Amino acid sequence: MPVLNSIELEGVSDHSWDDAAREAVREAARTIRRITRLDVLSTGASVTADDTMEFRTTIRLYFEIDRPAV
Repeated sequence: MPVLNSIELEGVSDHSWDDAAREAVREAARTIRRITRLDVLSTGASVTADDTMEFRTTIRLYFEIDRPAV
């Protein structure tokens, strides 16, 4: 049976909360193997002086840890 670890990440996008979550997973997948699932913890947005939206999505990412060979 696998053992899972988790981390919290925040993705940022100019397009949508969904894209922000995907960006967080995409970046994590560069160094983390065996990602199994994610939970969306929160969403938010920042508005700049020129009314540009920056979407933010905080996720908890679950992945299997490596077990040493026996």
